[in-house]
Amino acid sequence: MTILGAVLLVACANKASGPQGGPKDETPPVVLKETPLNGTLNYKSKEIIVEFDEIIQLENIQDNVLISPPQQKQPEITSYNKKLSVIFLEDLQDSTTYTIQFGNAIVDNNEKNPLKDYTFSFATGNRIDTLEISGTMVNAADLNPVSGILVGIHAELDDSLFTTKPFMRIGKTDENGKFTIKNIREGKYRIFGLNDVSRDYMFQAGEGLAMTDSILIPTVRLEEQCDTIWRDSVTIDSIHTYIGPTYYPNNVVLRYFKESKIRQYFVKGERKEPHVFRLYFGAPADSLPIIKPLGDTDWTKKLFVQPNATLDTLTYWITDTLISKTDTLQFEMTYLKTDSLYELHPQTDTVSVIYRKPRIGSKVKKEEPAIVFMSFKTNIANAFELYNPITLTMGTPLQSYDTAKIRLQEIIDTIRTTLPLKFEALDSIGMSFSIPYTWEPEHQYELQVDSMAFVDIYGNHNDTYTGKFKIRSLEEYSKLIVKLENYNPKAIIQMLDTKDAVVRTLPASPEGAVFEYLKPTDYYLRLFIDENGDGKWTTGDFTKKLQPEEVYYYPSKLTLRANWDFEENWNYLALPLLEQKPADIRQDISKKK
Repeated sequence: MTILGAVLLVACANKASGPQGGPKDETPPVVLKETPLNGTLNYKSKEIIVEFDEIIQLENIQDNVLISPPQQKQPEITSYNKKLSVIFLEDLQDSTTYTIQFGNAIVDNNEKNPLKDYTFSFATGNRIDTLEISGTMVNAADLNPVSGILVGIHAELDDSLFTTKPFMRIGKTDENGKFTIKNIREGKYRIFGLNDVSRDYMFQAGEGLAMTDSILIPTVRLEEQCDTIWRDSVTIDSIHTYIGPTYYPNNVVLRYFKESKIRQYFVKGERKEPHVFRLYFGAPADSLPIIKPLGDTDWTKKLFVQPNATLDTLTYWITDTLISKTDTLQFEMTYLKTDSLYELHPQTDTVSVIYRKPRIGSKVKKEEPAIVFMSFKTNIANAFELYNPITLTMGTPLQSYDTAKIRLQEIIDTIRTTLPLKFEALDSIGMSFSIPYTWEPEHQYELQVDSMAFVDIYGNHNDTYTGKFKIRSLEEYSKLIVKLENYNPKAIIQMLDTKDAVVRTLPASPEGAVFEYLKPTDYYLRLFIDENGDGKWTTGDFTKKLQPEEVYYYPSKLTLRANWDFEENWNYLALPLLEQKPADIRQDISKKK
């Protein structure tokens, strides 16, 4: 094993990264001397010195340099002139192989050319471990590569060690999600991924992770290797083959996820207008907080509460003008807050929401107050989608509405026909409404809203409104039928746009999921196995030993044309997971803002 570890493994197609030659120095620093020699046995000193052929600098040590076994006290890593020094601050373990992976930390002084992936190893015993485990980490929800995540192993096979003991050896994912854990001893291992925010090499609730049920047994085999010699950036000069070691497993796939355990806390209160204030929380909630005013007046009965869908943003509309004229409202708020173990407990805070009146310049001329109409918006546009209902969003909660003052008409030439009106509330406080109707392609319609159709909680009413629109023709749409060759009744299919965002979602069907009235453009397909039957993708849970629900991608872009029906047969298990997602929508999730 020791002899094999000394063999240099050169990857196939080790292509130069750009044009060669020219006046600009593109050569990275070259190692001239190592003290001790790389691969030294029975080394007890805590200091390592590496000398180079030119002056060097160290960049971003914290992110670039990785040490196994991981150190609780990070070594002192410094450079001076042409020398690099590493001094360990912890006692070295007996009979242990130490590995320092420098990543791109070592650069030359002038052009900042990095010495990529320089690795230094030594052993405190009479043997140096040489086995490796490598693979790829992808985001479980969308199969994007995830960079900068620790990957570690434990020799003990109990899952609980992930939360109680630092990793035995570690690697880190690169920009393609690739990782390698080096200098491993023979044995059986469990492997985990960890976004180690706490920097203790153990999983803490709230940190991102990846886990697998498999037990890994690293091995090595002598196999034919190849080294490609390039004449220039595009032309191969020759391919040299030789026998060298290949380390297994080298194709471990880890699916990275964050648990749904999000820390719940009160973020802030905000009051930008006198008659409304908002409360913001750090995570979705199951119930509203209890508000108790401080003072003699209980104004909670004068509030309309407008929660968002997840109850983490709450808007309170004040209906009493005496209360809204008060600059500062103080109250006790009792809500559920998570502790360090992510368990919810009642918490009571004193909250003040303050309205600060805008300054008015002395030269501003006072004018007679104009009529204040309550506002509302619709989704009506000149070209209207065949499948859309009309939606109305009010600027303030409604006190009442009169559907007799709302008319929906169809216009054919000069003839107007009043249609039956269905006016549906979409929330409980009168902020959102819908007018559904089965539209006819290419027909013209008009929505008319008379004054006083809507009256809000402050007594203000709407102005008159007219919105005219025409339904798109059937020839402007595409249709897609997706049939699964290996049908799974738990599968849910999602159509995606070119930014990997969901456009439509349908459950799989034995006859095929039918996506109708699609705009003719480019789409992609994603599928997830809805194990819990809630209709949405569900993340994993370490404590419950639940993996995130499985996700698959159709490997090609679908370009739909107007007035065409398309049918795709999809065997989502035909390709390995890492080969499924199309490259033009693949993106390292750590680079998303």
